[in-house]
Amino acid sequence: MALPVLSSSAVKFRRVLAHFPQELSLAFAYGSGVFRQAGASAEHGETNMLDFVFAVDDVVTWHMTNLLKNRSHYSFLKFFGPKKISTIQGYGAGIYYNTLVPCNGRMIKYGVISTDALIEDLFHWKSLYVAGRLQKPVKILAQNENSRLQAALVSNLKSAVIASFLMLPESFSEEDLFLQIAGLSYSGDFRMIIGEDRFKVQNIVKPNIAHFQKLYSTILQDCPQVVYKHQLGRLEASIDKSPEGQFTQLMALPKTLQQKITALVNPPGKNRDVEEILLQVAHDPDCGYLVHQG
Repeated sequence: MALPVLSSSAVKFRRVLAHFPQELSLAFAYGSGVFRQAGASAEHGETNMLDFVFAVDDVVTWHMTNLLKNRSHYSFLKFFGPKKISTIQGYGAGIYYNTLVPCNGRMIKYGVISTDALIEDLFHWKSLYVAGRLQKPVKILAQNENSRLQAALVSNLKSAVIASFLMLPESFSEEDLFLQIAGLSYSGDFRMIIGEDRFKVQNIVKPNIAHFQKLYSTILQDCPQVVYKHQLGRLEASIDKSPEGQFTQLMALPKTLQQKITALVNPPGKNRDVEEILLQVAHDPDCGYLVHQG
Protein backbone atom coordinates (compact mmCIF):
# COMPACT_ATOMS: atom_id res chain seq x y z
CA MET A 1 0.00 0.00 0.00
CA ALA A 2 1.45 3.38 -1.00
CA LEU A 3 1.03 6.34 1.34
CA PRO A 4 -1.43 8.72 -0.33
CA VAL A 5 0.10 11.87 -1.81
CA LEU A 6 -2.00 14.95 -1.07
CA SER A 7 -1.17 17.02 -4.12
CA SER A 8 -3.27 20.19 -4.09
CA SER A 9 -1.08 23.34 -4.16
CA ALA A 10 2.02 21.17 -3.67
CA VAL A 11 3.92 23.09 -6.37
CA LYS A 12 4.65 26.05 -4.08
CA PHE A 13 5.99 23.66 -1.46
CA ARG A 14 8.17 21.83 -3.97
CA ARG A 15 9.70 25.17 -4.96
CA VAL A 16 11.03 25.37 -1.41
CA LEU A 17 12.84 22.05 -1.93
CA ALA A 18 14.86 23.60 -4.76
CA HIS A 19 16.77 25.62 -2.14
CA PHE A 20 18.09 22.49 -0.41
CA PRO A 21 20.36 19.52 -1.16
CA GLN A 22 18.29 17.02 -3.13
CA GLU A 23 19.44 13.78 -1.45
CA LEU A 24 16.12 13.24 0.36
CA SER A 25 14.52 9.90 1.16
CA LEU A 26 11.33 11.71 2.23
CA ALA A 27 10.22 15.34 2.36
CA PHE A 28 6.86 16.56 3.58
CA ALA A 29 5.12 19.76 4.61
CA TYR A 30 2.71 19.81 7.54
CA GLY A 31 0.85 22.03 9.98
CA SER A 32 -1.45 25.03 9.85
CA GLY A 33 0.45 26.64 6.97
CA VAL A 34 -0.49 23.64 4.83
CA PHE A 35 -3.90 22.45 6.07
CA ARG A 36 -6.61 24.83 7.23
CA GLN A 37 -7.60 24.56 10.87
CA ALA A 38 -11.02 25.43 12.28
CA GLY A 39 -11.25 29.00 13.50
CA ALA A 40 -8.48 30.22 11.18
CA SER A 41 -9.13 32.34 8.09
CA ALA A 42 -7.69 31.49 4.68
CA GLU A 43 -5.48 34.57 4.94
CA HIS A 44 -4.11 33.28 8.24
CA GLY A 45 -3.00 30.07 6.53
CA GLU A 46 -1.19 32.11 3.87
CA THR A 47 0.88 33.95 6.49
CA ASN A 48 1.61 31.06 8.88
CA MET A 49 5.10 29.65 9.02
CA LEU A 50 5.51 26.68 6.67
CA ASP A 51 6.78 23.53 8.39
CA PHE A 52 8.87 20.87 6.64
CA VAL A 53 10.62 17.63 7.56
CA PHE A 54 13.46 16.24 5.45
CA ALA A 55 14.62 12.65 5.94
CA VAL A 56 18.14 11.97 4.64
CA ASP A 57 20.26 8.83 4.40
CA ASP A 58 23.62 10.52 5.12
CA VAL A 59 23.10 13.24 7.72
CA VAL A 60 26.71 14.52 7.86
CA THR A 61 26.99 14.91 4.08
CA TRP A 62 23.55 16.57 3.85
CA HIS A 63 24.41 19.15 6.54
CA MET A 64 27.82 19.74 4.93
CA THR A 65 26.18 20.52 1.58
CA ASN A 66 23.42 22.57 3.21
CA LEU A 67 25.99 24.64 5.15
CA LEU A 68 27.58 25.54 1.80
CA LYS A 69 24.19 26.48 0.28
CA ASN A 70 22.35 27.89 3.32
CA ARG A 71 24.86 28.76 6.03
CA SER A 72 22.68 31.60 7.34
CA HIS A 73 19.92 29.12 8.27
CA TYR A 74 21.99 27.70 11.13
CA SER A 75 22.59 29.04 14.62
CA PHE A 76 26.09 29.37 16.12
CA LEU A 77 26.36 25.60 15.64
CA LYS A 78 27.48 26.27 12.06
CA PHE A 79 30.90 27.12 13.46
CA PHE A 80 31.27 23.56 14.80
CA GLY A 81 30.63 21.94 11.42
CA PRO A 82 28.36 19.19 10.05
CA LYS A 83 29.64 16.38 12.31
CA LYS A 84 28.79 18.29 15.49
CA ILE A 85 25.37 19.30 14.12
CA SER A 86 24.69 15.66 13.24
CA THR A 87 25.73 14.54 16.74
CA ILE A 88 23.37 17.05 18.37
CA GLN A 89 20.63 15.95 15.97
CA GLY A 90 20.91 12.43 17.39
CA TYR A 91 19.61 13.50 20.82
CA GLY A 92 15.92 13.53 21.82
CA ALA A 93 13.60 12.80 18.91
CA GLY A 94 16.55 12.58 16.48
CA ILE A 95 15.57 15.68 14.52
CA TYR A 96 17.41 18.99 14.05
CA TYR A 97 15.39 22.13 13.22
CA ASN A 98 16.38 25.37 11.53
CA THR A 99 13.61 27.89 12.14
CA LEU A 100 12.57 31.42 11.14
CA VAL A 101 14.16 30.94 7.71
CA PRO A 102 12.96 33.34 4.96
CA CYS A 103 12.27 31.41 1.74
CA ASN A 104 10.23 32.35 -1.36
CA GLY A 105 8.54 35.21 0.48
CA ARG A 106 7.46 33.04 3.44
CA MET A 107 8.96 32.11 6.77
CA ILE A 108 9.72 28.42 7.06
CA LYS A 109 11.18 25.97 9.52
CA TYR A 110 12.60 22.62 8.54
CA GLY A 111 13.63 19.58 10.52
CA VAL A 112 16.27 17.12 9.36
CA ILE A 113 16.10 13.49 10.51
CA SER A 114 18.08 10.47 9.41
CA THR A 115 16.13 7.88 7.40
CA ASP A 116 17.09 5.20 9.95
CA ALA A 117 15.84 7.30 12.90
CA LEU A 118 12.59 8.02 11.06
CA ILE A 119 12.03 4.33 10.31
CA GLU A 120 12.72 3.48 13.97
CA ASP A 121 10.13 6.03 15.12
CA LEU A 122 7.54 4.88 12.58
CA PHE A 123 7.85 1.19 13.45
CA HIS A 124 8.42 1.45 17.22
CA TRP A 125 7.22 4.95 18.23
CA LYS A 126 10.59 5.60 19.86
CA SER A 127 9.57 9.22 20.49
CA LEU A 128 6.33 9.51 18.43
CA TYR A 129 7.56 12.96 17.36
CA VAL A 130 7.80 12.59 13.57
CA ALA A 131 5.64 9.43 13.56
CA GLY A 132 2.88 11.46 15.22
CA ARG A 133 3.02 14.10 12.51
CA LEU A 134 2.73 11.40 9.86
CA GLN A 135 -0.44 10.02 11.50
CA LYS A 136 -2.15 13.23 10.39
CA PRO A 137 -2.48 14.53 6.82
CA VAL A 138 0.77 15.89 5.38
CA LYS A 139 1.86 16.88 1.87
CA ILE A 140 4.44 14.39 0.62
CA LEU A 141 6.77 16.40 -1.62
CA ALA A 142 9.49 13.86 -2.35
CA GLN A 143 9.95 10.16 -1.63
CA ASN A 144 12.52 7.69 -2.90
CA GLU A 145 12.14 3.97 -3.54
CA ASN A 146 13.15 2.83 -0.03
CA SER A 147 10.81 -0.14 0.53
CA ARG A 148 11.61 -0.33 4.26
CA LEU A 149 10.62 3.33 4.69
CA GLN A 150 7.42 2.72 2.74
CA ALA A 151 6.57 -0.26 4.98
CA ALA A 152 7.31 1.84 8.08
CA LEU A 153 4.99 4.65 6.91
CA VAL A 154 2.11 2.18 6.49
CA SER A 155 2.94 0.40 9.78
CA ASN A 156 2.70 3.74 11.61
CA LEU A 157 -0.82 4.33 10.29
CA LYS A 158 -1.91 0.79 11.22
CA SER A 159 -0.47 1.23 14.73
CA ALA A 160 -2.39 4.50 15.12
CA VAL A 161 -5.64 2.70 14.23
CA ILE A 162 -4.94 -0.19 16.65
CA ALA A 163 -4.03 2.12 19.56
CA SER A 164 -7.16 4.17 18.90
CA PHE A 165 -9.36 1.04 18.80
CA LEU A 166 -8.07 0.14 22.28
CA MET A 167 -8.98 3.59 23.64
CA LEU A 168 -12.36 3.94 21.96
CA PRO A 169 -15.62 2.26 23.07
CA GLU A 170 -17.06 -0.73 21.22
CA SER A 171 -18.90 1.44 18.70
CA PHE A 172 -17.86 4.87 17.43
CA SER A 173 -18.13 7.18 14.44
CA GLU A 174 -15.56 7.90 11.76
CA GLU A 175 -14.98 11.35 13.25
CA ASP A 176 -14.45 9.81 16.72
CA LEU A 177 -11.73 7.61 15.24
CA PHE A 178 -9.95 10.45 13.47
CA LEU A 179 -10.12 12.63 16.60
CA GLN A 180 -8.58 9.79 18.61
CA ILE A 181 -5.82 9.24 16.02
CA ALA A 182 -5.03 12.96 15.76
CA GLY A 183 -4.86 13.16 19.56
CA LEU A 184 -2.35 10.32 19.98
CA SER A 185 0.78 12.42 19.57
CA TYR A 186 -0.62 15.16 21.82
CA SER A 187 -1.44 12.81 24.71
CA GLY A 188 2.01 13.13 26.22
CA ASP A 189 2.67 16.70 25.09
CA PHE A 190 2.82 19.18 27.99
CA ARG A 191 2.08 22.02 25.54
CA MET A 192 -1.51 20.80 25.36
CA ILE A 193 -1.86 21.59 29.07
CA ILE A 194 0.19 24.79 29.15
CA GLY A 195 -0.04 27.32 26.35
CA GLU A 196 -1.55 25.37 23.44
CA ASP A 197 -5.16 25.55 22.31
CA ARG A 198 -6.99 22.71 24.07
CA PHE A 199 -9.30 22.39 21.07
CA LYS A 200 -6.32 21.91 18.76
CA VAL A 201 -7.19 18.31 17.87
CA GLN A 202 -10.78 19.19 16.90
CA ASN A 203 -9.53 22.17 14.91
CA ILE A 204 -7.17 19.88 12.98
CA VAL A 205 -9.69 17.12 12.26
CA LYS A 206 -13.03 18.81 11.51
CA PRO A 207 -11.98 20.83 8.42
CA ASN A 208 -9.82 17.97 7.12
CA ILE A 209 -12.05 14.88 7.37
CA ALA A 210 -11.60 14.20 3.63
CA HIS A 211 -7.81 14.18 4.04
CA PHE A 212 -8.04 11.74 6.97
CA GLN A 213 -10.36 9.53 4.90
CA LYS A 214 -7.82 9.46 2.07
CA LEU A 215 -5.01 8.59 4.46
CA TYR A 216 -6.79 5.78 6.31
CA SER A 217 -9.39 4.41 3.88
CA THR A 218 -7.34 1.43 2.63
CA ILE A 219 -6.39 0.35 6.16
CA LEU A 220 -9.99 0.64 7.36
CA GLN A 221 -11.37 -1.20 4.33
CA ASP A 222 -8.97 -4.08 5.07
CA CYS A 223 -9.86 -4.15 8.79
CA PRO A 224 -12.18 -7.06 9.70
CA GLN A 225 -13.63 -5.19 12.70
CA VAL A 226 -14.87 -2.27 10.64
CA VAL A 227 -17.48 -1.85 7.92
CA TYR A 228 -16.21 1.22 6.11
CA LYS A 229 -18.69 2.83 3.70
CA HIS A 230 -16.24 5.23 2.13
CA GLN A 231 -18.63 6.57 -0.53
CA LEU A 232 -21.10 7.54 2.19
CA GLY A 233 -18.38 8.79 4.50
CA ARG A 234 -19.63 6.36 7.14
CA LEU A 235 -17.83 3.93 9.36
CA GLU A 236 -19.58 1.17 11.30
CA ALA A 237 -17.29 -0.37 13.85
CA SER A 238 -17.75 -3.20 16.29
CA ILE A 239 -14.47 -3.58 18.13
CA ASP A 240 -13.76 -6.82 19.99
CA LYS A 241 -13.44 -5.72 23.61
CA SER A 242 -13.04 -9.25 24.95
CA PRO A 243 -9.72 -9.96 26.74
CA GLU A 244 -8.68 -12.10 23.77
CA GLY A 245 -9.46 -9.31 21.29
CA GLN A 246 -7.68 -6.67 23.36
CA PHE A 247 -4.65 -8.93 23.87
CA THR A 248 -4.30 -9.37 20.09
CA GLN A 249 -4.39 -5.59 19.65
CA LEU A 250 -1.95 -4.96 22.53
CA MET A 251 0.52 -7.42 21.02
CA ALA A 252 0.34 -5.50 17.72
CA LEU A 253 1.24 -2.15 19.29
CA PRO A 254 4.66 -0.54 18.66
CA LYS A 255 7.41 -1.81 20.94
CA THR A 256 7.97 1.44 22.88
CA LEU A 257 4.28 1.81 23.74
CA GLN A 258 4.18 -1.81 24.92
CA GLN A 259 7.13 -1.07 27.20
CA LYS A 260 5.47 2.07 28.60
CA ILE A 261 2.26 0.17 29.34
CA THR A 262 4.09 -2.70 31.04
CA ALA A 263 6.06 -0.23 33.18
CA LEU A 264 2.75 1.18 34.47
CA VAL A 265 1.45 -2.16 35.76
CA ASN A 266 4.58 -4.18 36.55
CA PRO A 267 5.82 -3.54 40.11
CA PRO A 268 9.58 -2.93 40.43
CA GLY A 269 11.55 -6.10 41.09
CA LYS A 270 9.12 -8.40 39.30
CA ASN A 271 10.75 -10.04 36.31
CA ARG A 272 7.82 -10.83 34.00
CA ASP A 273 7.90 -10.81 30.22
CA VAL A 274 5.95 -8.32 28.15
CA GLU A 275 3.48 -10.90 26.82
CA GLU A 276 2.47 -11.96 30.34
CA ILE A 277 1.95 -8.38 31.46
CA LEU A 278 -0.04 -7.41 28.36
CA LEU A 279 -2.31 -10.42 28.93
CA GLN A 280 -3.02 -9.00 32.40
CA VAL A 281 -3.72 -5.56 30.86
CA ALA A 282 -6.10 -7.15 28.32
CA HIS A 283 -8.24 -8.41 31.22
CA ASP A 284 -8.17 -5.02 33.00
CA PRO A 285 -11.39 -2.94 32.71
CA ASP A 286 -9.10 0.11 32.46
CA CYS A 287 -7.18 -1.30 29.47
CA GLY A 288 -7.94 1.71 27.27
CA TYR A 289 -6.89 4.13 30.00
CA LEU A 290 -3.59 2.27 30.45
CA VAL A 291 -2.91 2.54 26.71
CA HIS A 292 -3.65 6.29 26.91
CA GLN A 293 -1.31 6.67 29.91
CA GLY A 294 1.40 4.75 28.04
